[in-house]
Amino acid sequence: MFEQLFTRPQALARHRAGPLPKERAQFLAHLAKHGVPHHALQGAASNLLRVADTLKRAHRLGESLSRDDIKREVPGKPYRLMAIRWLQFLGQLKQEPIPTNPYSEKIEAFADYMQHERGLSDSTIRNRTKFLRQFLGHLGVPNGSLREITITRIDDALVEMVNQGGYARASVQTGAYMLRAFLRYAGLRGWCRKGLAEAIKSPPNFTQVSLPVGPSWDDVQRLLAMTEGNRPVDIRDRAILMLLAIYALRSGEVGRLRLGDFDWERELLSLVCPKTRRTRTFPLIRPVGDAVLRYLKEVRPHSVHREVFLTLFRPIRPLRAAMWGIVGVRLRHLGVSIPHYGPHALRHSCASHLLAQGMSLKEIGDHLGHQKPDTTRIYAKVDLVGLRQVADLDLGGLL
Repeated sequence: MFEQLFTRPQALARHRAGPLPKERAQFLAHLAKHGVPHHALQGAASNLLRVADTLKRAHRLGESLSRDDIKREVPGKPYRLMAIRWLQFLGQLKQEPIPTNPYSEKIEAFADYMQHERGLSDSTIRNRTKFLRQFLGHLGVPNGSLREITITRIDDALVEMVNQGGYARASVQTGAYMLRAFLRYAGLRGWCRKGLAEAIKSPPNFTQVSLPVGPSWDDVQRLLAMTEGNRPVDIRDRAILMLLAIYALRSGEVGRLRLGDFDWERELLSLVCPKTRRTRTFPLIRPVGDAVLRYLKEVRPHSVHREVFLTLFRPIRPLRAAMWGIVGVRLRHLGVSIPHYGPHALRHSCASHLLAQGMSLKEIGDHLGHQKPDTTRIYAKVDLVGLRQVADLDLGGLL
C-alpha cells in the first residue's frame, strides 16, 4: 500500500520501517476502498505513522485503549481522531459504557409521538429530546419519576439557566416551550401531575432587544482568503463558507444540500426549507459555482451519500455539526471579536452587507427566506451609518 502512495525512497522507507506497518497498510487500504482520494490517503498515512510512533514511545502499542487513554497519550486533535479510527478498525478501541437516563423510555415515547403524530422533522425531534435529557437530568429527581417534579423546581432551573448558565432569554423561552410540550404529553399519559405544563412561565423576552452581530464584510473576505490553496480541507471549506456568507444559508441548509439541488445547465441552486417545505431558488453566481465544482471534482470522496458535503476521512458521512467548527475555528484565528462564532454569524454579515448596499428590508427578507417582515426589521438597527446620516440632517430651525 505504501508503494502506491509514496514514490520518494526516503518517505517510502520511513513508512515501511514505522511501528505496525502491516496494520497501518491494512487501514489505509480500507480507507481507499471506501473512496478516500489519493492526496487524502497520503495525509492519513503521515498522521497514522505519527500516531503509531507516539503510542510506541508511550509503551501502549498493541493495547486496547479507551478514548480517555487516547486523549492522554496522543497530542493534537487530528492525531487523536486518527488513533480512534485506526484502533476501532483493529478492534482495539474499548467500548465506552452508555450512560443511562431514567427518563429515556418516556422521552423516546415522546419522540415517537412527535414523529408520527405531529410530523416534525428529524432535526427538531433531535434538538427537543437532547434538551429534555439535559434539563430533566439537571433537576435531579430520584428514580426518574415525573410525579416528583414540581413547578418550583422547574422555575428555579429556568432562572438558573439565565443567571448562571449564560443562556440567552430567547433560548430559555424555547426550552420552556419544549418542556411544556413534553409535560403536556406526559400529563395525558398519566406520568406527571395534570396542569404542570400550563404552570410553566418562561422569562420575558423583549422584541428586537438585541442586535444581530456578525463579522464585517471585510472580515468575511479575509475569511475566504484563508481557504485559498490546494489543501482538500480548504477547497471543501471555501465552497461551504461561500454558501453561508453569500446566500446567507443556515448551517442545516448547507448540510442538507444534495447533488440534485444544483442545476448546472441553468445555473440555479434550489433548496427546501424544512419548516415551511417551500422551495427557494437562487441564481448560481460564478465564484460560488466554481468553488463547488472544484470540490466535487477534486476533493469529494466517492460515496453512496447524495449530500454534497461529506467528511474527508472514514467513516465517510454527511457533514452536520462540523459546520460550527469550520466557521468558528477560522473566525477565531482571524481575531474577530463577536458574540458567537457559528455559521449563523455569516448570515448576519450577509444581511448587514445587503443593507449597506441599499437593498430594501423586503429584498433582504426574501434573500434570507424570512416569512415575517418583523424578522428582517431588526437589521434596520444595524445600519448605524444610515442612522448617523439622519442624525446629521439640517432640520432648518425646526428644533
